[in-house]
Amino acid sequence: MSEDIWSEANTTPDAIEAAMRELLRIRHAANERLAPARVLNLVVIIDREWRGEIANRLERAGRYHASRTVLCSVQEGRRTLDAMASVASDEDASGGGVIHEGVEIDLGPGHLPDLQTIVDPVLIGEIPTIVWSPHGHEEAVRALLPLTDVILLDSDEPLEPAEALARADALREEVYVIDLAWLRTTPWRERLAASYDLPSRLRALRCVEAVEVGHQERSCASGLLLCGWLASRLHWDRVHLSGGLGMYSAAMSRADGEVEVSLRSFEQEAPGLVGVTVTGGDGSSLALRRGLGGLDATEQLADGAERRWKILGASRGESGILGEGVRQALLRDPTYLPALKAAREMCPI
Repeated sequence: MSEDIWSEANTTPDAIEAAMRELLRIRHAANERLAPARVLNLVVIIDREWRGEIANRLERAGRYHASRTVLCSVQEGRRTLDAMASVASDEDASGGGVIHEGVEIDLGPGHLPDLQTIVDPVLIGEIPTIVWSPHGHEEAVRALLPLTDVILLDSDEPLEPAEALARADALREEVYVIDLAWLRTTPWRERLAASYDLPSRLRALRCVEAVEVGHQERSCASGLLLCGWLASRLHWDRVHLSGGLGMYSAAMSRADGEVEVSLRSFEQEAPGLVGVTVTGGDGSSLALRRGLGGLDATEQLADGAERRWKILGASRGESGILGEGVRQALLRDPTYLPALKAAREMCPI
């Protein structure tokens, strides 16, 4: 990996854009077999003191890097723009490779209402733009909406679940939304769907009597979205969950009976879900639990027999979740919106 860097204090957006063009010219002149990536822009808005953590998360996102990443660091009291631009390439054995570009802009809170005029000249034209603001800064997000194709957000933090899901629903009317809380449920949804794909289990799925979802204390939105996915796919009538102290439940109607839906919070270091148990009317059940190296599955058959096995590699980890979020910007998930609407109808009151 080789990298060229430019930096300037008290700079302007036009100067940053000109520096990027010059860095690309130099890199291409040195090796004409290098091609700049032209797939996605990623704009990240963060608090300056968390820059290192966010930069590390972006670095660990795997192969799903944006073509150009623009990192806007907000620092209290700052009135001028400082910037650093870089172009990097990892050449293969033949000398060819792809160039990825990065821009870091240090700015102050007073710049946020006009962030569009700062970021617009720095973006690559004619490709989609993702905006991710993990520390809030709603004013900046609103300012960038005219440039935004995709919003990357996390309903598991920092808002309360009802407020976070309402925010996702509101933004969805203006841009395409990718929710990291939803992506944390992907391995669980995939394994549940695969487990009930067999005709014998599919019959049991139609007469589910209880679903219990365990989640990390701060990941209630993930738990609600998984319940919303099940409710929307299986056509349950939704009502608000009730309870308290990390335990919520409600009885929901299905075609020929009721389903008891429960949410419970647990202490767990990793964000996301802890476990899911689906119980059928014939006494059978399927339980998935987070375990070392994957998910631990336990199936209780109607005749009382029990089977246990390990589902390897189920979790992507937080770095993998972020990388998947960037990849999803080029895709469209038709199951998220119905799950989101159902989750909002089930939010505890």
